Amino acid sequence: MTMANLRNSLSSLSLKELTSPSKHTLIVFPFRSQIMSSTSRNSNPDQLCLHKMVHQVPGLDSKETNSIVEQIFDKYTSKNVKRNGKGIAIVWFRNDLRVLDNEALYKAWISSEMVLPVYCVDPRLFNATYNFGFPKTGALRAQFLMECLADLRKNLMNRGLNLLIQHGEPEEIIPSLAKSFGAHTVDQVYAQKETCSEELNVERLVRKGLQQVVLSVQSKDSSRICPKLQLIWGTTLYHLDDIPFSPSTIPDAVEAKCTVRGCIRVPTSLGPAPGVGDWGCVPSTEQLGLQSQKASLYVSRGMKFMGGESAAVGRAHEYFWKKARLNSHHFPTYARSIMQLLILNVTSDIDSYIHLQDLLRVYKETRNGMLGPDYSTKFSPWLASGSLSPRYIYEEVKRYERERHANDSTYWVLFELIWRDYFRFISVKYGNSIFHLGGPRKLEYKWSQDQKLFESWRDGCTGYPLIDANMKELSATGFMSNRGRQIVCSFLVRDMGIDWRMGAEWFETLLLDYDPCSNYGNWTYGAGVGNDPREDRYFSIPKQAQTYDPEGEYVAYWLPELQALPKERRNFPGKSYIEQVVPLKHGKMNSQTSQNTPLNGRRNNFRVNRR
Repeated sequence: MTMANLRNSLSSLSLKELTSPSKHTLIVFPFRSQIMSSTSRNSNPDQLCLHKMVHQVPGLDSKETNSIVEQIFDKYTSKNVKRNGKGIAIVWFRNDLRVLDNEALYKAWISSEMVLPVYCVDPRLFNATYNFGFPKTGALRAQFLMECLADLRKNLMNRGLNLLIQHGEPEEIIPSLAKSFGAHTVDQVYAQKETCSEELNVERLVRKGLQQVVLSVQSKDSSRICPKLQLIWGTTLYHLDDIPFSPSTIPDAVEAKCTVRGCIRVPTSLGPAPGVGDWGCVPSTEQLGLQSQKASLYVSRGMKFMGGESAAVGRAHEYFWKKARLNSHHFPTYARSIMQLLILNVTSDIDSYIHLQDLLRVYKETRNGMLGPDYSTKFSPWLASGSLSPRYIYEEVKRYERERHANDSTYWVLFELIWRDYFRFISVKYGNSIFHLGGPRKLEYKWSQDQKLFESWRDGCTGYPLIDANMKELSATGFMSNRGRQIVCSFLVRDMGIDWRMGAEWFETLLLDYDPCSNYGNWTYGAGVGNDPREDRYFSIPKQAQTYDPEGEYVAYWLPELQALPKERRNFPGKSYIEQVVPLKHGKMNSQTSQNTPLNGRRNNFRVNRR
């Protein structure tokens, strides 16, 4: 960061903000090790301002991203990997859109002479949701997915392969390809194993289709040979085979130590690629039938996530190793001194005034934030698409602990991965019940499906700024903070009494990080029909607002009409804002004390082996 940039950045803050920042002040600097280096070419003073209109995530330019990806690929490459098979193996990419730590791709490569990677653009992904007919995949997630495909193709091509993109149902495409290419073994189609009913049904149909394909090779007893579908577990931090119980018997509250497997090293080259006349093109959102949602693709506020493995690796590097934040507890004591040094253009010893903290080091303290790109890791969209391996995150956290610092924050990042694992395993245990009204616990409640009330929640017009701001962020960006998701879920099911499945299906439409296990697992949990022993878990809006948005910065960002109000009134605007559609179940909006039972106390069901 140049001195001029630092001077301009700090000058953009008011004197009050410099000398008396709130406890939530987050001022992020890039390049921790070069914070005062006048030679840093990638500095960006806009990163100092949380009110920047659009934050690209990751905030790296293409040159820097490509450099990081090249380094990481080199690190996870092995020259000692040998292939020992014959013929062509097909890799059916699904929700594992990456090259690094992709066991299906690795096993296909070592067991063949050539690999044919294929992705099926299944029209069913763009149909309607099961109960309420919302778009199954909204335009923002569709665009993110297409960016993931384009990046996967690029990374495969850099390794000597390509990605065949075909439109249609996998149960038609995969058997047809197996027949055309005459693959060599009964395990010649490799894919990542899924756990929910729609995906399992597609697996069943693909397997059935492959049974109709007779390969040209002959068995020793002259019986016919059909290709088979080899499914590989690869979605979780803990491998399914390593947890100390079967998925069908996973207790709802248990702690167990598991070992995390290391990331798989990829060969230097994945080629040669088979001869394919037309590899297909990455479709546009119009080609996916999403013309009516085209306007929503333009992100004008908030965070704009970039799809793909390259962006995912770049974000991990950015969050763990590049960015740092000022410790606001020390800020008042040295802000004036820094400004004086800048005015005098005296740069010597200025580092002594800067107290920086890596983002990872303070994750546990900042993770409940709602505004800006750096209060949390933001890994979830890439985890959901399989562009980022949870085991890669684990290895980077462990490297950080070795090289810099281990504390509750580093463990908490891993804890969130474990929580994600748990919902995946729970989907195996409970099956379709996670989608049913009564949830895994089969509880009967009288839910409302009042369309007008639901639409006020969906559109961010409830009259409660904290709810409305979160819902507008979701619609505009495809993302919402973990804290926000808990709050809007509680409001929908507790204060409105609306069928929780309506909320879950709307999240299915919009979330960039949608996956059925985490989405429906968390909604059943929040609605009291899941594996949570507390049936009436409630989040008080006044309490949440006072705790997590005390000066109304978040709500004013998403609801500009509140910006003119005094900070203490932004979350409690009274008649200065639209009328409230329902009264709160507990407390009033001007109440200073109210009931609140946060999810912070949720008990993790596995513990990371920290050895």
